[in-house]
Amino acid sequence: MDSQFLERLTRLQRSGASFVTATVVSRRAPVSSHLGDRAIVHGDGRMEGFVGGSCSRDIVRRQALEVLISGTPRLVLIRPDASEEALIHAAGAESVVVPMTCASEGAVDIYLEPHVCAPLLLVAGLTPVAEAVAQLGALLERQVVRVVTGQERQDLSEEAVDVVTLGDLPAFLNRVQEDRRARMAAVVASQGHYDEPVLEPLLRAGVGFVGLLSSRKRAVTVRELLELQGLSPSQTARIRNPVGLNLGARTPAEVAVSILAEIIAAERGQSLQPAASQTDAEQLHSSVTAPAPIVHIPLRPGFALSPVDGEEIEMATAVHFAELDGQTYYFTCANCKRRFLKDPQHFLTGQTA
Repeated sequence: MDSQFLERLTRLQRSGASFVTATVVSRRAPVSSHLGDRAIVHGDGRMEGFVGGSCSRDIVRRQALEVLISGTPRLVLIRPDASEEALIHAAGAESVVVPMTCASEGAVDIYLEPHVCAPLLLVAGLTPVAEAVAQLGALLERQVVRVVTGQERQDLSEEAVDVVTLGDLPAFLNRVQEDRRARMAAVVASQGHYDEPVLEPLLRAGVGFVGLLSSRKRAVTVRELLELQGLSPSQTARIRNPVGLNLGARTPAEVAVSILAEIIAAERGQSLQPAASQTDAEQLHSSVTAPAPIVHIPLRPGFALSPVDGEEIEMATAVHFAELDGQTYYFTCANCKRRFLKDPQHFLTGQTA
């Protein structure tokens, strides 16, 4: 295989692009292509390379886009004596005979091979359910990306190859191609630690499947806070909660199975019954990951006081914060931030800027 062509394939695969390679495997003169000629057909119909003249090129483009959707290789036999009826009956087959639309009496066989990138699965949180979702996602041959805070990163298992810290998530999403973001699935399972800071960039970026592991009651407050931060109700309505099919799951592994099952069902265009409640699962892993109590100490350089509960917060590592009138306020949790944004003056009365 031509080294430049191989290098181009490698670059496309690394970028996460989906495409089809077209290779001339047989020919009968007179045709302009030669054995071994190759081309790349992109998802938008663009072609790189050469597998024939204008007539063959249009046929290959149409057939390649079908192959990209089906994910199945296809041998395209372009013949001057083929009928349109044969093409219709052969749709979806491993090989199709297509009539040559030009005056040429030649024939050419072109092998089309789809290269579909592994689906992206973004898992936010360092909870037992998040760990189980990541492990099961890898078994299902998905490209798993973990989202954690900078402090949590050192606690991730060695198997977690692709890791994005919370602050880098918007930039990461911007690097992902738009069509791949639309096919991406994200599971937010931080146990309320940083659900909203993850959900906001996911929804703004148009990620296809966004699931939140939480109670229905908490999901209401999450949506309310996100809308206070500028998201529309139509955007927050895309949050799937409860996430996971109703399998009666109780353990983290079982909850992970139910979540991946819903993702697969969504990808296949099926509408199945979501989980009735995640209460048992929440109780299971909240007992393992319950946050340690905050110890109040005198205010130090680099720290700020939450205007809601008066707790001291390190500004450099803060997850929950908001800008108001040119000043940044820091909070211990998303609910404190929500309460503040609903009525800032209630908490700022008597404070000095």
